[in-house]
Amino acid sequence: MLKTSCAPAPATAPAPKRVAVVGAGWGGLGAAKALAAQGVEVTVLDAGQPLVEMTTASGKPFDLGQRGFWKDYPNLNALGDELGLDPYTEFTESSFFGPEGLEATAPVFSGSMELPSPLGQVFASFDRFKRLPLADRASIAGLLYAMVDLNRTPETFAKYDRMSAHELFRTMRVSERLVEDFLKPTLLVGLFKPPEELSAAVTMELLYFYALAHQTAFDVRWLKKGTVQSTLVRPFAESLEATGLVTIKGGCYVASLDYDGDRVASVTYKEGDAAHTLDVDGVVLALGSTGMKNVMRGSPELAKKAGDLSLAASLDAIDVVAVRIWLDGVVDTDTPVGVLSRFEELRGAGGTFFLLDQLQKDHLDELWAGSTADNGARGSVLSCDFYNAGAIAPLSDDAIVSLLMDTLLPRAYPAFGKVGVADACVRRFPKAVSWFSPGSFSKRPPLATSVPNVVCAGDWVRMGDREHGAKGLCQERALVSGYEACNELAARGVLGKQATEVAVLPVRDDEVAYTTGARVNGAVQGALDRVGLGSFWVR
Repeated sequence: MLKTSCAPAPATAPAPKRVAVVGAGWGGLGAAKALAAQGVEVTVLDAGQPLVEMTTASGKPFDLGQRGFWKDYPNLNALGDELGLDPYTEFTESSFFGPEGLEATAPVFSGSMELPSPLGQVFASFDRFKRLPLADRASIAGLLYAMVDLNRTPETFAKYDRMSAHELFRTMRVSERLVEDFLKPTLLVGLFKPPEELSAAVTMELLYFYALAHQTAFDVRWLKKGTVQSTLVRPFAESLEATGLVTIKGGCYVASLDYDGDRVASVTYKEGDAAHTLDVDGVVLALGSTGMKNVMRGSPELAKKAGDLSLAASLDAIDVVAVRIWLDGVVDTDTPVGVLSRFEELRGAGGTFFLLDQLQKDHLDELWAGSTADNGARGSVLSCDFYNAGAIAPLSDDAIVSLLMDTLLPRAYPAFGKVGVADACVRRFPKAVSWFSPGSFSKRPPLATSVPNVVCAGDWVRMGDREHGAKGLCQERALVSGYEACNELAARGVLGKQATEVAVLPVRDDEVAYTTGARVNGAVQGALDRVGLGSFWVR
């Protein structure tokens, strides 16, 4: 008699979830890293070429702006350690220049006597202002209260957001000279707009993160080799692809998110002339406002259903002009980093310059791509960036280089007028960085969107209950938002039952002076709110 087996067939493992990440910046790659750790198949789509180093026509390295790495970047620092990188310089000082010359030097606070913030910063920088009278410096005291009061309630934050930073400065009686000589140039190179065009809430968040929460939070360092793309992003991207779960596709323009029922079922993207459709379980939008506009314009059904994403697409962005100049002689400067402000020739822009030959002194051959100037020398290499640069961008390349070498830089250091330009490259990046305009907070994209399987990442997202201590236009914040985007998809069940929470390192605890002030203010203002008074300056 023939016997048959009734044993059940072996269970097959469920197919891995598939997520498309749109954008290969810190937010997008952070999301890809966290998703891969959950066993998710990830396709990263980017219109640029994230794995290809940006170079000039002569083959020299180029970057879209120099980006600093601040003291309180725990997750970015941990990522560098994980990748086995040692990419940063020591913390450096920076100089601020106006038409009359040196205005101030920002110290490295970790080298000074440790005192509670902001007393530590006040004492450490007491002699660093060269022209600003003490009474003007003291007028910043009113902003300290605004920083303490800012996050008292969501309603209070919203009121600050509706104000411009300039309105808040006037209300808190900050002196006009302090605004023009120090706060305005700081904001032009930190949030890339003048105070009259910035949300007071976001401005206070920035000042809190970099200047109030800890004495040493303002300390910043730079790359000691290469560019952000070559030294950090490419090794990060290659480590993700090595997992076998992440595919990074450059030169791929996302045409639409295809909405079906209550969720996005697929992503249509173009690679050259060919169109492709990728079926997905979830989507991470790691885009700026320009990218969001393009995606929403091509996704009419999604735009109709997801008002929060359409609002994000309505926001504007800021123009950047980036310049790199190779000189035929060395220029010695007091600090390797300089900020240019109040020059009429800036046309409303903020300017920065970096002596890369000082920051990357052990890698001059790479900075010059093996070449030399006509005289056989390898002189200083400058990276210069203009933000809020809409009025500078129409100038010719030669005119922009001349503006720097013949007008602006010699006013900071006369030695710039005595050297020649061996090579130069000028590039324009329209609508390249986020603009935190007054009233924009409620329009910024939420990390947890109204579409069940779509989340957002990037330094401009509203993170809600997943908010992190890093604020403003910040690489740390962008990376963390990517991790949290994955966590939100997991919490919504998009990644399956096996998904777990990805750990995020917090910024160190705020100093007692700040937390005590916030508690006292909360108690006092809470009592005033209950009787219908509240803060008169944010009514």
